Amino acid sequence: MVIPVHDVNPARRTPYVTYALIAAAVLVFLTTPGTAGSVGGAGDLARLCHLQAFMDHYAAVPRELIHHRIPQVVPTGEVGVGPHGPGCVLGPPGYHKSPALSVFTSMFLHGGWLHLLGNMLFLLIFGNNVEDRMGHIRFFLFYVVCGYAAGYGFALLNDGSGEPLIGASGAIAGVLGAYLVLYPRARVWVLVPFLVFLPLRLPAWLVLGFWFGLQAVYSSGHGVSGTGTVAYAAHVVGFLAGMLLAWPLKPGTPPPPEPRRLLFGRQARPRQVW
Repeated sequence: MVIPVHDVNPARRTPYVTYALIAAAVLVFLTTPGTAGSVGGAGDLARLCHLQAFMDHYAAVPRELIHHRIPQVVPTGEVGVGPHGPGCVLGPPGYHKSPALSVFTSMFLHGGWLHLLGNMLFLLIFGNNVEDRMGHIRFFLFYVVCGYAAGYGFALLNDGSGEPLIGASGAIAGVLGAYLVLYPRARVWVLVPFLVFLPLRLPAWLVLGFWFGLQAVYSSGHGVSGTGTVAYAAHVVGFLAGMLLAWPLKPGTPPPPEPRRLLFGRQARPRQVW
């Protein structure tokens, strides 16, 4: 796995929407009960119950998206004592939930710092150029459409699942797909773990193509012991949706600037041609 850190593709204008999406995701994370704070002490169970109730309210659930039915019994956020000891209390939902709207709210929810920072890193690196090409309003609509495509695509493939689907990775996968279509030859600085983190400058088509290939393999159940908590299929659907939506913009997209020849971060000496 490679970690992108920077692309050699300056934007012409400030990516206000990209910055706003990052700020919104961080703000929601910091105000989500039980995720930003440390887990330890007597309040662990109370935080867990509040987190379960919060996610059940605002996260997208595949079974709800497909069948448009809200469960009659959900976590209430309270702690109680049952036959097997203390646990989270279940009861009728005290709120009205729109499954379609939950896809949008779920894009701003994250399960931990690593989940949040990884998503925001990819959005920061690749989102500015896609927003620059599309314009602010069209980019925001594009981002939301890719998120919905990823959410409903995953739900169709897992229509019986009651696990909450959270995170911006489906929408960000759409941004990556658009970047691959619009700027395949742009250079991207990545860190490759090989004993130490080795910096390399690689073409975007290689970095993003490799990333998509991994998601496709993992979504099929190969290469991992199980899909676990990562919705790889949502990444695949979002990426393909981003490619399709960006394809009409490919003609007329100015190519990225040709960077100076660099080798592992140092200026390479020009060759003499005879």
